[in-house]
Amino acid sequence: MIDVTIAAQEQVQAYFVDKEVLPVRIFVTSGCGGSQLAMALDEKKDTDRAYSHNGVEYVMDQELLEQAQPVRIDYSGKGFSLESSLNLSSGCSSCGTKGSCCS
Repeated sequence: MIDVTIAAQEQVQAYFVDKEVLPVRIFVTSGCGGSQLAMALDEKKDTDRAYSHNGVEYVMDQELLEQAQPVRIDYSGKGFSLESSLNLSSGCSSCGTKGSCCS
């Protein structure tokens, strides 16, 4: 299940006010801070599971969703936050030092 709070739904709908409504993909991305869930506009694929909230489709690879559920999307004045049951890595432990993954 992908749960989208009212605050997040309002922000996504505000974004699409003058644009074509496209599916919002939830996926895992990796960087210096470790792995985390992220969102981007994308097309729905055959391997996706989709949930619709106020006319916007939220899609996620079905295998990933099975591992991650429940997935919750929220919005605060600082931006979107995505929560799930995934145990994601916390990134490198030597951030900022010469030769680390973050230098």
